[in-house]
Amino acid sequence: MSEAKEKLRIDKYLWAIRLFKTRSQAGDACSKGKVKFLGENIKASKPVNIGDEYEVKTEHKKWVVKVTGLLEKRVQFSEAIKFYEDITPPEELDRIAFQAATFNTGKRQSKIGRPTKKERRDIDGFMEN
Repeated sequence: MSEAKEKLRIDKYLWAIRLFKTRSQAGDACSKGKVKFLGENIKASKPVNIGDEYEVKTEHKKWVVKVTGLLEKRVQFSEAIKFYEDITPPEELDRIAFQAATFNTGKRQSKIGRPTKKERRDIDGFMEN
């Protein structure tokens, strides 16, 4: 029974340390080649070992994580970060900061573009006089 606890699938591990919101998303990332071990794509069923380093591309960031402990169940973030070490290169972190600074939400900026309802009423009132 203790042997079964020592084997942990990579999809379950990535879900447990909160890199992915669901386990199926973690499994899909493995099958799509977004999780690499030693530069090679891996399957979701690959067992995780302490000391392994994985390259993981999520929706927002490219991670390089080193396994420091095995975690079978999903726990809160403050506990989950104890089971891996983020060794993402600094160049990647700079790229992410640049992307965040230039990110456009699609919302109109305040005081720019079309008038608000109040401004429209003021304009209409001015035009009537």
